[in-house]
Amino acid sequence: MASFCYILQCADGSYYTGWSNDPQRRVKVHNAGRGARYTRSRRPVQLVYIEELPDPASAMRRERQIKGMARSQKEKLIQRLPAEGGAGKAAAGPKRDASRISPPGRPPDPNP
Repeated sequence: MASFCYILQCADGSYYTGWSNDPQRRVKVHNAGRGARYTRSRRPVQLVYIEELPDPASAMRRERQIKGMARSQKEKLIQRLPAEGGAGKAAAGPKRDASRISPPGRPPDPNP
């Protein structure tokens, strides 16, 4: 089952990174105040980056990797592969189909 690593932009401009099997539902949970403690006081949040991974363990590893990045690195990542309907600079780029996002180091499957 596919899992996703995602980055949210909070109302205060900070970023929150997490993982989920259903990221759209998870964003709704964050915005309802039932998500992570970090996002509860920083609502509303907006999905700005999403990356599909093959399983939950891979998504958790990628989450840890992204959480270790500097803000500038996260911003470059968001600009490169924004989420559907992302905000700011991410929304200015081309829309990406989340089902076609490949893990780092692996090119997208030309025949999904």
